[in-house]
Amino acid sequence: MTLGVRKTLAVRWAVALFLAALAIPLAAQPSSLTPKPSPAPRINGPMVYGCRPGSPFAYTIPATGQRPMEFSAAGLPSGLTLDAKTGRITGTLARKGTHAMMLRVRNALGKAERPFRIVCGDTIALTPPMGWSSWYMAYTNISDKMVRAQAKAMVSSGLVDHGYSYINIDDGWNIKPDSKDPVIGGAPRDAAGHLRPNRNFPNMKALCDAVHKLGLKIGIYISPGPTTCAGFAGSYGHEEQDARQFASWGFDFLKYDWCSYGDVAPDKSPGSLKKPYALMRSALDKVGRDMVYNLCQYGMGDVWEWGREVGGNYWRTTGDLGVPPEDKSLWTSMSRIGFGQAGKEKFAGPGGWNDPDNILVGSILWGDKLVPTPLTPDEQYTYMSLWALLAAPLIFGGDITQLDDFTLGLLGNDEVIEVNQDALGKQAVPVSRANDREVWAKDMEDGSKAVGLFNRGASVTTVTARWEDLGIKGKWKVRDAWRQYDWGVFENWFTQKVNVHGAVLLRLSPVKETPNMK
Repeated sequence: MTLGVRKTLAVRWAVALFLAALAIPLAAQPSSLTPKPSPAPRINGPMVYGCRPGSPFAYTIPATGQRPMEFSAAGLPSGLTLDAKTGRITGTLARKGTHAMMLRVRNALGKAERPFRIVCGDTIALTPPMGWSSWYMAYTNISDKMVRAQAKAMVSSGLVDHGYSYINIDDGWNIKPDSKDPVIGGAPRDAAGHLRPNRNFPNMKALCDAVHKLGLKIGIYISPGPTTCAGFAGSYGHEEQDARQFASWGFDFLKYDWCSYGDVAPDKSPGSLKKPYALMRSALDKVGRDMVYNLCQYGMGDVWEWGREVGGNYWRTTGDLGVPPEDKSLWTSMSRIGFGQAGKEKFAGPGGWNDPDNILVGSILWGDKLVPTPLTPDEQYTYMSLWALLAAPLIFGGDITQLDDFTLGLLGNDEVIEVNQDALGKQAVPVSRANDREVWAKDMEDGSKAVGLFNRGASVTTVTARWEDLGIKGKWKVRDAWRQYDWGVFENWFTQKVNVHGAVLLRLSPVKETPNMK
């Protein structure tokens, strides 16, 4: 055995002992694996952003670090302006084209820069949308006051600094025609046919303006049928009018939920499934505003195969992930749906994403009470790791005003978010599955690979990423994305103990050997 081989084995043995020492149950750990953001500046979020010519442009540069900060951008295209204090880019681009620039930020402790490109064309949502939705936090018990509180908390918590931007209102904002409650009941439309918000939302335009002033975007919800899933007014027969209404209020996102359309659709043939979604997309394209379009119809008719065809920016691949506790565990639901995304990867990519539903961590409605998620810390790491690898929309379903340090670290790990927001837009695939041990991997734009080691079993086990399974050879640097720690350079494989229902998320980067390397 040569000295070089002995050194290699010694290093691997030392790393193995260190890894084993870290393989304690995460529930016993008092704090998040995510390191606290440095007070020095760092630019986060996607490295590409899509818009359409002539549509209002709005993008807030996500950046962590001590405030105040000063933002700048080299190569900012004509038609856009950057607020140096807030990092908000606004304006309008008149023509199609790709604009490469360098974003810069500085504070009292240093400076940072990052390449960024704006693609003005026919496609938006070039990376998976990130934000919050009201449904799993409140169901239909929503109001203007609650939405404003969540938007303010997205800023004050720092989630906005990691790339979260959408505040999405779900079912329950408008009139419920058969309700006797004067707050939500009444005529669903005015004399001109315009939708009427219920009394919990006194001024939708003012609400949208308030959210925009925070540097965020805002979303709305409705059904293509006569009513929504909860019985509130739908868009059936008023599609173009409602699209104009949403745009005039200032919404940036629409969730279109099948619900009662099943009562008016002649059947569930491909043509019938596509029709309402294509109709609303056509209406949205006429309003002169970029609106991310979420197709919610529970995966019927293999929507992932045609969601992009009807103009969807992401589409639910399944029924609701959140289930009452008397039905089944949240772990069972999340695990089945998340790991069940295998095979759908070829339909996902820039502009159109598979959606396995929202991220149910933090404080969520479970049954009829707002309680901490029933998932263990390990299960939450699996959740976020898998959604990052799947390039799924990162839509938080919990109460932002009640974020604890663990949940904030779970949602706000920038190296994990980089995996999700990678501009190449690949969805991970399973490369190894055996005895509750799974390895998933996705290619990244810079030539690296994001790799997830998962343990779906009931006991701590060892999971190995083998180069042969990953389709790679040679030496690769292995970095732990959650801990933001380099394990070193490895050949042929990397092994780590993984907790019960736990995950390890890695970033593998190729090492180029020089003539002097031995």
